[in-house]
Amino acid sequence: MAVAGALAAPACSEYVRQGRSPAQLVIVRIETPAVEFKELQGGTGVPGKIEPIPGFSVGPLDSDVDPARGDSGRVLLRQILRDPGAPGATAAPTPINEITVTGYEVKYRLANGRNTPGVDVPYPIRGGFTVTIAGTSTVTGEFDLVRLVAKLEPPLAPLKNSFVVLSVIADVTFYGRDQAGNAVSATGSVQINFGDFSS
Repeated sequence: MAVAGALAAPACSEYVRQGRSPAQLVIVRIETPAVEFKELQGGTGVPGKIEPIPGFSVGPLDSDVDPARGDSGRVLLRQILRDPGAPGATAAPTPINEITVTGYEVKYRLANGRNTPGVDVPYPIRGGFTVTIAGTSTVTGEFDLVRLVAKLEPPLAPLKNSFVVLSVIADVTFYGRDQAGNAVSATGSVQINFGDFSS
């Protein structure tokens, strides 16, 4: 009865609005490609060689439009129960609560609210992405944050050989279902700065 009352209430909680699953999909963090420079150890009295080590970090992405290549992102996901239980009797996820993520969508927007695809921002993209989150574990996976074709089309293609930088916000939504078939989703955001940084 309490659940029915909550669903009928005019101001539903965020948990109620997101679906009927007792499990909640949570984005722990979204990371973007980054390069860390490390000094490799040389011999005695010999300076070490500095080499770039590719990786990922939390923070804005500086995306180079020349040469045209896509950019990947990395996400860390976990699940929580909407009803955590009572003090001293904490609820724990069961196999039926396991969440299988099956895809994602990336939509781009400007901070000023303009978001016309192909004019103000790149076209949105959808992709397949399958991981299953069991219990209290976390899972990590990579996904396409910016596809190569986006850098061959407006508004990114005109940025080549220019000093203009286009800053957008990418809203990334991951979606899937628990093992009972209830739909779940979670959305996170990351800033992307597009420009011809190699010129």
